[in-house]
Amino acid sequence: MIAEIIVSQGGGVRDIAVGDLLLWLQMSDSRETIRILTAYEWFRDLGSLPADAPPTLRRITYRSGQVHPEQLVDRYQLKCQSVRDAIVAYLLERSPAVDYGTVKALSTTLALRFWADIERHHSGIDSLHLSTEVSAAWKARLATKVVRKRQSDGSVVETTEPRRSAVAVKTQVRAFYLDLAPWALEEPEKWAGWVAPCPISAAEIVVKKAERQLKSRMDQRTRERLPAVPMLVKAAERRLKEAQARLRALNEAPLGTEFTVSGETFTVPKTTTRINGRPTRAWESQGVARDFGAEERLAFWAWAAIETLRHTGIRIEELQELGHHSIISYTLPTTGQVVPLLQIAPSKTDQERLLLVTPELADVLSTVVSRIRGTDGRVPVIPSYDGHERVWNPPMPLLFQESHAAERHRLSANFIRRAINETLSDTGLLDSAGKPLTFQPHDFRRIFITDSILNGLPPHIAQVIAGHEHIGTTMGYAAIYPADAIEAHRAFIARRRALRPVEEYRTVTPEEWDEFLGHFERRKLALGECCRAYGTDCAHEHACVRCPVLIVHATERPRLVEIRENLQARIQEAEREGWLGEIEGLQSSLTHAEEKLAQLDAQIARKQEAVDLGIPAFREIVARTTTVDTPQGLS
Repeated sequence: MIAEIIVSQGGGVRDIAVGDLLLWLQMSDSRETIRILTAYEWFRDLGSLPADAPPTLRRITYRSGQVHPEQLVDRYQLKCQSVRDAIVAYLLERSPAVDYGTVKALSTTLALRFWADIERHHSGIDSLHLSTEVSAAWKARLATKVVRKRQSDGSVVETTEPRRSAVAVKTQVRAFYLDLAPWALEEPEKWAGWVAPCPISAAEIVVKKAERQLKSRMDQRTRERLPAVPMLVKAAERRLKEAQARLRALNEAPLGTEFTVSGETFTVPKTTTRINGRPTRAWESQGVARDFGAEERLAFWAWAAIETLRHTGIRIEELQELGHHSIISYTLPTTGQVVPLLQIAPSKTDQERLLLVTPELADVLSTVVSRIRGTDGRVPVIPSYDGHERVWNPPMPLLFQESHAAERHRLSANFIRRAINETLSDTGLLDSAGKPLTFQPHDFRRIFITDSILNGLPPHIAQVIAGHEHIGTTMGYAAIYPADAIEAHRAFIARRRALRPVEEYRTVTPEEWDEFLGHFERRKLALGECCRAYGTDCAHEHACVRCPVLIVHATERPRLVEIRENLQARIQEAEREGWLGEIEGLQSSLTHAEEKLAQLDAQIARKQEAVDLGIPAFREIVARTTTVDTPQGLS
């Protein structure tokens, strides 16, 4: 390749510049990438490249730096120049106080989700002052999104789903409008021209319901994945042992021969182009080539990532920033015992913290360090790219690194996710929807916090370990299981029961239980229900009309009226016939019947009439009054 560059460009070997390699990289296919990257390393070691040349060609070809807010907004080709300038000025004003990722997200929200959508559906608008119809139409479109899903036959089906980020988008747009107003008071010449009424009210950005829904989804996700962690750990260990056994058998087998491992037979290639003379690929009996080196690499880093994440609960970016210097030892002042600690670099909240290294985690870290050490016994120092801030970090002895494409680089977050999910696919576990179960690195963080709190770790200690600013965030990560609430309630009842006499909790006989249930059956009467206590007899010899514990149903009012009329007729008959002994009892029943009828009518009237709560006057709610003295000469 170097000879081809010399023939094409002219000059000698030391005349090859960085631009020549970049030009050749653009003209070549993917198979030449490794050779070009290797050549760049050689030229850098020879000292023929400029002093300010990047340590790797990957810095130039694969990673871009931060983009100016003006370029971020211009990606969406807004038609209204005035609004475009307002968004750019707003991003420039906000950028010193926030990180680059926030500025980029704001540009997407304001330029794409908000104004580009309005220009697409309402042409001719050239001001932030939106009418009610335009803002309402935009909110309606924002509430849903179109999702394209590829079917098994290759066709693409479009479906409409609710947009979960709608409240967040409206919140950022509302902040954009509300920030312009106070800025206009301070710098009217710069901001006054863009001030307009905010089209989003405070009631539209209430996130309590969305937060509860998110909490419910995350708790369900954690409950579904916590029981799968032991199976995932076993699958990772098994895959790593099998991959190492296959690679070891391949290295021991001569070229062109067959070897058998774990019941599978493979054929070693007859030739190889690798420098060490050993191939990493072999052929299956069906003629399919398998890269044992790539399989072992994927299995090892999957095992290392799973073990580190589940034992520490750190974030994925914190995992990528772990370095050899992060492993420190601490001597207890009281006993002199040396305790290994893991120093977590500031990540999301810029809070540096120390975690206790368990024996299991220490075994994982020592294995990783042994794997990545160079020939001199040191962990290679490599630069890493911060995808959030779009800057290159200074070289560090990172733990999650490997040599690939002729250079050492940090493992990407996508590679770690793919390694974990490929390991999980071997378990055959399914989620609640019947699809293969998947893990995100952040799932281990939620599982770690949930498992720690459920096993007795105080929440405020879990907050320190997780690096949260507020304990509410930590408790939001913890998924409370219904079974745990039930067991806690049962334990509370057991403690209360221990304080009461034992004889109160004897086993009820079937006869007693039938008698208890029969009591409620015998409460049903023609006029309603008898509400006498269990175990008591009827005090009125079943003269229910006289009984104060009779509850008459509203539907039985006609029957009660008939009883009253019948009693009146019987009293008249007794008076006519001279049955003086019955008149007193009939009169008592009539009195009680009329009382119950009056109570029932009053109850029905209360349900039908409206209640005026009233509005208190100012003098009724004022807390205190003040007296203002009138100056002399004024009336």
